[in-house]
Amino acid sequence: METMSNSMITLTDSAAERVRSLISRSEKPVLGLRVGVKTRGCSGLSYFVEYAEEQKKFEDMVEDKGVKIFIDPTAVMFLVGTQMDYVEDKLQSGFVFKNPNEKNRCGCGESFNV
Repeated sequence: METMSNSMITLTDSAAERVRSLISRSEKPVLGLRVGVKTRGCSGLSYFVEYAEEQKKFEDMVEDKGVKIFIDPTAVMFLVGTQMDYVEDKLQSGFVFKNPNEKNRCGCGESFNV
């Protein structure tokens, strides 16, 4: 299992707590969460987060604050230096990515480009 340094992606305390909560509620055994990017949205790319039941081939793993985040190999160049946070307010809740590689973000905040 290849582990990357924490400079790939870091988690806030809030994000790590949410990851632990999601893992504990999973119906299947999971190792952690997988983070990647998909082509979609008005700016071109959007983040995705899903359960990681296993480490896929060529996938890097970051362990931060006691949780494991698996980085989809196609997303590595887009995620270097990113901070993953979890925000909850009156209107919405979810993971928020503070990515120094982003050049633009769409008005609704759902997609970005580099």
